[in-house]
Amino acid sequence: MVDMQEKLFPHIHDNAEMAKNSIILIQGLRHLRVPTLVTQQYSKGLGETIVPIQTALGHLHSIEKKAFSCWDEPNFRDQLGRLDPKFVLIMGMEAHVCVMQTAIDLKANGYEPVVVKDCVSSRKPMDRRVAFERLAVEGVLVATYESILFELCRVSGNSTFKAISRLVK
Repeated sequence: MVDMQEKLFPHIHDNAEMAKNSIILIQGLRHLRVPTLVTQQYSKGLGETIVPIQTALGHLHSIEKKAFSCWDEPNFRDQLGRLDPKFVLIMGMEAHVCVMQTAIDLKANGYEPVVVKDCVSSRKPMDRRVAFERLAVEGVLVATYESILFELCRVSGNSTFKAISRLVK
């Protein structure tokens, strides 16, 4: 979760839809027991992670950063390294700055970033659109929250599938 913070959030295009989708994704990832890292860009200036996201995340602590790319924050790299994932799901804001730079840097460092398109936005729609064009050129995977949840779920008929199905309806 990249920088979904109080002072910038009201200025983000389609922010309510992005937050709603992100909360569903977070809840689904919790059912699937997928670990989550949260960053905050210069909290003193941009504030804390918005309350609905904090609530969905539960007890997670955010990683403070001043660099735009999460990769440039040593604490983020350390925590990600301990998790040792192959794929890294990315949601948050802004698409054309922190999200894009993080995805490109993760790709360059051997990870497979997956940017969750309906959980990412920017202040201006054009910046968001151009960011996704750039991500495609860079070879970064893009998905939606629902496709990710069902891909991670893998099969139907169990309690996890039922929980995910309830979330996405």
